[in-house]
Amino acid sequence: MLLFGVLVLFQTMSLPGQFAHMARESPDMAYLRWPATAVTVFWVLCVQVVIVATWKLLTLVKNDRIFTPAALAWVDAIVWAIAAAWVVLVGVFLYVGFNANDPGLPLLLFLMTIGVTVLGLLMVVMRALLRQATTLRTDMEAVI
Repeated sequence: MLLFGVLVLFQTMSLPGQFAHMARESPDMAYLRWPATAVTVFWVLCVQVVIVATWKLLTLVKNDRIFTPAALAWVDAIVWAIAAAWVVLVGVFLYVGFNANDPGLPLLLFLMTIGVTVLGLLMVVMRALLRQATTLRTDMEAVI
């Protein structure tokens, strides 16, 4: 809950304020203020979706209801949030990669893209495992 609150604070105050300050300090890059604000706020939103979905999944675990279709919906929310963040990250990577003078930032963005890709694939595998386990539990309950 505290992490979620800190992320809301970043979304509404810190990130817009930081990019406004950067625009004042570097007027030649001021045109990036609003795109950078929108992208970072969107990424924080994706993280918030993952946090809420994880919280709901933990509640389902606590109530011994993790192997239900409701759990699959929350896992799907996590997968879609990661996928949306990945698409925007690839767009930022391509934009920066084609406009960079220094390879440092494109390499960092490439590593981040690989990391988010691995995380997304891991969640797809976890979703498939949850789906199989849910089917098995439903089949076993039908037999009993």
